[in-house]
Amino acid sequence: MRFNLIGPFEIVTDDGRVYRPGTPKVCQTLALLLTRPNEIVTAESLIQELWGQRPPRSAVTTLQTYIYHARRMFATEELAAPGRNLIVTSAPGYAIQVDESEVDIRIFERLVTQSRNELSDGDAVSALRTVRQALDLWRGPAMSNFPAGDVLNGHIVHLDELRIRAFEIRIEAEDQLGRRRESIPELRRLINDYPLNEWFHSQLIASLGAAGRRAEALQAYQKLRWLLQEELGLEPSTELKQLQIKLLNSEPVPAERWPAPRSRGQLVGARAGA
Repeated sequence: MRFNLIGPFEIVTDDGRVYRPGTPKVCQTLALLLTRPNEIVTAESLIQELWGQRPPRSAVTTLQTYIYHARRMFATEELAAPGRNLIVTSAPGYAIQVDESEVDIRIFERLVTQSRNELSDGDAVSALRTVRQALDLWRGPAMSNFPAGDVLNGHIVHLDELRIRAFEIRIEAEDQLGRRRESIPELRRLINDYPLNEWFHSQLIASLGAAGRRAEALQAYQKLRWLLQEELGLEPSTELKQLQIKLLNSEPVPAERWPAPRSRGQLVGARAGA
């Protein structure tokens, strides 16, 4: 079976049926267990996720009810193989017994790590193939069909940051394969989605310059400069200012990938719409 958390939470059975639990609190409970498969998640963590800093007096009993409903759901909907006991009680909490290959967020994390290692080893072809497999797992914002609490929101932020890293790996791999010009449309989309990510802006500016589109590159630089000043009161990095000078003086833009102006993939602000 398969548990998909990247996008609406859903369970895919062995025979291909797709089931989406309809109770938000049961979804929260299962999702938190699935972020740590085969590990004990304490009742305290589950209660914090479900009710935050103000749990009801009946929190422990109500949590037990949600666990009971989850177990009954697996049985009555025939989601798991007969005799397979997925949720086990183990002091001081509960654990879900699944293989990591059955949880999409675990697959995603593994693929991003693998693609990063392949790129470091100089195998851009394999890195590009692997990171594409990772990004193909995204069906929308993680756990989007129920309200997540504080604990799960931390996991969602982690996944979003990892997705940004996956985009970086894809851009880097395409550059190494001589496909820099082809990455321009994607970079335009990425800076629309992550307008304060200076690394994506730097790649777009350098790619436009290397493609001989100097006016567009300078326009992209001015757009970034205005955005940083308006939103954060910052100036572009020294590296980007040097790139602007090269463009103004009609000097050739280096063919190799332009380095990140700050630590690679670092966000200098929130995602658009956040």
